[in-house]
Amino acid sequence: MHAITIPEPGDAEALVWAEVPDPVPGVGEVLLQVTASAVNRADILQRQGHYDPPPGASPYPGLECSGRVAGLGPGVSGWAVGDEVCALLGGGGYAERVAVPAGQLLPVPEGVTLARAAALPEVAATVWSNLFMVAHLRPGETVLVHGGSSGIGTMAIQLAKAVGARVAVTAGTREKLERCAELGAEILIDYREQDFVEEIERATEGAGADVVLDNMGARYLDRNIRTLAVNGRLAIIGMQGGVKGELDIGRLLRKRAAVTATSLRARPPEEKAAIVSAVREHVWPLVEAGRVRPVVDRELPMDQAAAAHRVVEGSGHVGKVLLLAG
Repeated sequence: MHAITIPEPGDAEALVWAEVPDPVPGVGEVLLQVTASAVNRADILQRQGHYDPPPGASPYPGLECSGRVAGLGPGVSGWAVGDEVCALLGGGGYAERVAVPAGQLLPVPEGVTLARAAALPEVAATVWSNLFMVAHLRPGETVLVHGGSSGIGTMAIQLAKAVGARVAVTAGTREKLERCAELGAEILIDYREQDFVEEIERATEGAGADVVLDNMGARYLDRNIRTLAVNGRLAIIGMQGGVKGELDIGRLLRKRAAVTATSLRARPPEEKAAIVSAVREHVWPLVEAGRVRPVVDRELPMDQAAAAHRVVEGSGHVGKVLLLAG
């Protein structure tokens, strides 16, 4: 088969479409013929040499994909050759074939094309696990989503709105904020021109945000804590703004607030399977009802992964950038 390889870490041109050995599904794994994958920030970090795949995972980038079941490893039940699925991966989505634990498979939701289903697994699993399984977002609460126009952000807006939360977002352009509003965001904050702490305080009459979903890490840590409501929860899922920050424990104590930080890729298969099961139970019905949808900025051939990475690194996109295996 062919896959996107990284012979040496570097810029987008380090991604090379090359012939590699076919994967063989192990015990409890399913072999997929890939239709599409999607670009995630973690793929860029891996390309740059900063984020190695977890032990046992494919060395190729790609944390999600869609496709058809091409083979079953020993001990797999509930799936058949030819099934149309999407999958959460530890790696290997930028390829024509990939082996994945059966517990990380999802059926393609009704009303979603096979290619566009590739835009769902990583964002749905990340958002559901953090906003609902960890931060316990409830109806009537206010959630602040940083990077509202990203793949994660567009999913977070829709899921939070679907459960009856009030959604605030930050984004860098008026056009991006308008797209967020179309998805259900009510409080729109241009982080280049406005202070999100002041804007949240104004919009909530001083109460603050009950939950903050943060992809920035260190740069936003202090302001995220300041914007939290009493009993607020900060869920950190990224470190685009650095890895080390100063935490005001006194403010955290006064607010009786909580800070959590999670990653998805390195979790053991049983934890990923539990998250995927929760996504199938809670998110898939919303997708099939049309209340939540994949937001796709553009689709490119998989051998043009370098161009796709440049798009994501430029941050001009809204939603996901897909790679089509052809």
